[in-house]
Amino acid sequence: MQQIMKKHVCDLTVAEAVWLHERCILLKLTRDEVLPPMKAGQFAEVRIDDTPGVLLRRPISIHRVVREKNELWLLVQTVGRGTQRLAMLQNGDVLNVMLPLGNGFTLPESPCRTLLVGGGVGVAPLLQLGVELRALGMRPTFLLGARTANDVLQMREFGQVGEVCVTTEDGSMGESGFVTQHSLLKRKDTFDRIYCCGPKPMMMAVARYAHEHEVWCEVSLENRMACGLGACLCCVEKTKEGHRCVCTDGPVFNICDLTWPI
Repeated sequence: MQQIMKKHVCDLTVAEAVWLHERCILLKLTRDEVLPPMKAGQFAEVRIDDTPGVLLRRPISIHRVVREKNELWLLVQTVGRGTQRLAMLQNGDVLNVMLPLGNGFTLPESPCRTLLVGGGVGVAPLLQLGVELRALGMRPTFLLGARTANDVLQMREFGQVGEVCVTTEDGSMGESGFVTQHSLLKRKDTFDRIYCCGPKPMMMAVARYAHEHEVWCEVSLENRMACGLGACLCCVEKTKEGHRCVCTDGPVFNICDLTWPI
């Protein structure tokens, strides 16, 4: 059973804004008080100020919590007016956030072989997950998928936590193809746990692989989330126990609870 964590609405200051490529920026946020408890897989709802027509907060995955610096990292991909406004933030700017929201990944009770699969900006929650697994004595394996080498994010940071394998659709880095075509998933030996986040078709393919090989697997869904509190019902996902709000019952679900055709 997931532990309910207190939600906070607070102003955070941009300590650093780092462009990773032309469509993705890393925001490092801090404040004077100690940041509240957060865990991998949870997310923040970010208020967008001074942007006409943008009324709702934007959900952003918790990418990394650096306790020694009292920093929260958010990985933002510019896809619309809201995220484009976030990409304009500079050092010293203030961002209002509500966090932590949702339920995070389930950590193993004892060390095991873990595979963390991410596609595109879906790699965001996997860095903090890797850090938490490393703290439990494990060295996770990351399998990161992207369109091109330029789209592979945070390679150095992932490499500091575990082993990193890469696939790109054009073959410009790592193996060519999709993550589910990587040679890592063609070995006779497999993993004890798989965690996954990214485009839904990719997650469904990973879920099928996990199901066929009888591997425990959790996925972090990216349904459209508006309120983050389960009130607007924008993010509802059909599960075996009925319809559930991804923002409150997820975003992390075990594949055995979903109705995906696996």
